[in-house]
Order: sequence, then C-alpha cells, then structure tokens
Amino acid sequence: MSPHNVADRYVYFQEVKRVVVKIGSNVLTASHGLNIPIIESISRQIHQLIQSNYEVILITSGAMASGVKKIGLDRRPDEIPKRQAVAAVGQAGLILEYEKAFSQYGIKVAQVLLTGDDLRNRTRYLNARNTLNTLLSWKVIPIINENDTVAIDEIKFGDNDNLAAMITLLLDAHILINLTDIDGLYDRDPRTNSDARFIPIVSSISKTIEKQATGIPGALGTGGMLTKIIAARKLTSSGIPMVIANGFKENILLRLFQHEPLGTFFIPKTQKLCCKKRWIGFTLKPKGKLFIDAGAQQAILNGGKSLLPSGILHIEGEFDMGAPVEFSVADGQVIGIGLVNYSSQEIEKIKGLKSSEIISVLGSKPYDEIVHRDNLVIMVDT
Repeated sequence: MSPHNVADRYVYFQEVKRVVVKIGSNVLTASHGLNIPIIESISRQIHQLIQSNYEVILITSGAMASGVKKIGLDRRPDEIPKRQAVAAVGQAGLILEYEKAFSQYGIKVAQVLLTGDDLRNRTRYLNARNTLNTLLSWKVIPIINENDTVAIDEIKFGDNDNLAAMITLLLDAHILINLTDIDGLYDRDPRTNSDARFIPIVSSISKTIEKQATGIPGALGTGGMLTKIIAARKLTSSGIPMVIANGFKENILLRLFQHEPLGTFFIPKTQKLCCKKRWIGFTLKPKGKLFIDAGAQQAILNGGKSLLPSGILHIEGEFDMGAPVEFSVADGQVIGIGLVNYSSQEIEKIKGLKSSEIISVLGSKPYDEIVHRDNLVIMVDT
C-alpha cells in the first residue's frame, strides 16, 4: 500500500506523533472580538489528542481582534504604532482565553512570541527549539504568535501561515493542520463562484495551483490561500505533509485523525531534508542572487554537485561570506539557495573561472566551491 495513492493519503496520519495546528483569523474572529466557542472547541479537541499521546503545538492569530474589542475601537487602526499597541493589548486577552479553555482539562499553556529574526539567527533558532521542546516534555502546550508589538517588515514572518510552516520545520513536527474558514483549496473562490471545484489532494504544487490560490483572498488576516500554498511548498519540499481544512467543522481535528477525508491534503516529497538544510532553505532571508549557466544547473539538479565559480554568469546584491544567497537560471527561475563561501566582491572577481584559478586572482583559495553541496538546498522539483 503506497501513501502516494489518493485513496491512502491518510496513511501519513498513522505516522504522526507531533502535530502543529494553526488557527486563522477568520476562524478565531467573531463579530465583536474573539470567537470563544471556537477556542473552547479547539482546546477540547487538542486535549483529546494529547490523551491519545500526540504532542500538539498551537499557532494562533486573533490578537488584533481581541485588542480591538478590549479597547473599544470600531475597527483595527491603519497606523503601525497603533496596530502594534492594539496587538499588545489583545495578546493578553487572547492567551487568557486559551488558558481558561485548557485549564478545564488540567492543561498548562505557554505564550511564545517570535519574530522572523528569532529564527534566522542560528543561535536563537536553536534556543527557540530547545525551549519549545522543553515545554512539550513538560506536557505544556506552546501557543505561538508573531510578536506584532515589535515586528517591522524587515523582521516579520509576513503571516502566520509562514510562521506555522517555520515552527513545523523547527520542531521536526510530522504534520501541519492549517484551519481556515473554507473547506480547503478550490480552483477558484467558492464564496463567489458556485461552480468552484474542490481539490482534495495535491501531489505537486505547480504554477497552476499557485494561480488558483491567488484568486482566493483572506478577509481578516494578512494571508489568503496563496500564503497557505507557499507554506505547503516549504513543508512538502522538506518531506512533511500539510492539510488545509475548515476550522468551523465540528470536531475537525478529531475527524482528521480518524481518517475522514476532509480538507485538502498536500503530499510531501519522499526524501526529508536534515534540520540544517531546512533552516537554510526555508528560514533564512536571501541576501543576493547568483545567475548560473546550464552546465551548473545540470550539475546541481541532476548530478548532486556543489556550485563552482565556473558556472556563475553574474551576481545581484552585496553580501558577505556565509550569507544565504539564491541561485537562478537565465530566465530568473530560482532553483536553490545556499550559504556562500565567498563575498559578493570576491565572487565578482572569480565568476566563470575554474577553481584552480581562484588563488591567482584572490591570493588564497580557502574553498573550491562557491556553495558547498552540504550548504545547498534545491527549491524546485527534480
């Protein structure tokens, strides 16, 4: 029996021990603040999963909705300082509601607020992982949200779909369940198209899938369906499945683990990436770009080789040695990302040369490769 068969997609659930659950703004937000019955329902279901020996990490939106109600505003403000202040007020109310809901079952929770910088810095990344693993070992549920009070564009995750994917990778979780306000992925927005076709399973995230997702926006959160597809690409490329499902369906989490065919299931690649490569490929923000020739493309994608200076045509951006840099083919398609062994200034001098010629140009040759295979992550299907 192959789990890649459509009929057997939930075979993956049999291997799940650690699960990340992400709840979107549209699910958590009622007409006047937080949707308390949903919080209570999700908490009860997570309690039942824990009783069945699953470990659960919760990614939550809702701080803004909670804050708007607490302060008495008609809507969330437009100015960034005010929005961050509203989120600060709302976060306290949000975690309080979760604490009340889980306390009915004797479960303790921990509030964890993160920014993108916390995971892009390798030391802080490892510290966050150690802290979260410790909480899980204590049977405490980590409830994670972006630290909106201090987050600016340069350090933001962008949306909680991306945050959920990065936490799933950080903790080596076995699946991400992304709860939203529709049943899953459709070929167009089902709220405005009565003939929209539901897509129950995705084995490969193509440009067509991305285009279909682009037309299904989010009403309340920062992300729509496209951000969920981008999150699914990160996870499936790393060997981890994801489900998009309707958070309003009764007992949705329990029913998924009982193998009911609900939501859209994203099948992962067979080969899993190691933790370091996950960090390089899906957590770091690229500092520049290398354009490579057809020979280098072939060697990297099909030959299992490192990126050598001879295959580089030109570069974009300024960066230091050790920086994460994308590499692209002539038409601009990004095929991978890696940590460079040379700065942009040095690469500009040695691009197109054989490795044996590096020393004559730079005066030394600490590395033969611009990006070693061990520090390189392929971002396209091969």
